[in-house]
Amino acid sequence: MIKLTLPLDKKTVSSLKAGDSVLISGTILTARDCAHKRLFALIEQNEKLPFEIKDAVIYYAGPCPAKPDMPSGSCGPTTSARMDAFAPRLLDLGLGAIIGKGEMSAEVRGALKRNCAVYFAAIGGAGALYADAIKKSQCIAFPDLLSEAVYKLDVENFPAVVAFDSHGGSIY
Repeated sequence: MIKLTLPLDKKTVSSLKAGDSVLISGTILTARDCAHKRLFALIEQNEKLPFEIKDAVIYYAGPCPAKPDMPSGSCGPTTSARMDAFAPRLLDLGLGAIIGKGEMSAEVRGALKRNCAVYFAAIGGAGALYADAIKKSQCIAFPDLLSEAVYKLDVENFPAVVAFDSHGGSIY
């Protein structure tokens, strides 16, 4: 098990290989389909994004509302392939890593390799496990999208597997 602290530097990303099990600690951002559409509208209009994209980690998830004593409710991954149209451009803008579920396109794999970035696979159906790794949650963009808004999550020992590494390796 490899312990990673965000943000990731290129040397660390380059050392990761497809199939490596990791525990991620640091800040990640959530964004699903609706949030990606809004981000792209901002990009197309040359507007500033609501967060720094360089070296950010986007988790394809929408957290459920939190119980009063927890920072987040269940927060499992959504199907990553639904973001295939968006991921290459965000990676080219400096996105450092993606976390999601399932395989992504050859275009995404190419963008990961081109930008020395990585795609981590999270476990589908393990939303409660991921909620336990979330220590703090804050909505930072598009609150009207509710669980599909962009949330800033501080995580500790968030488990994942390197699905696509920066050298073109794949677990699929």
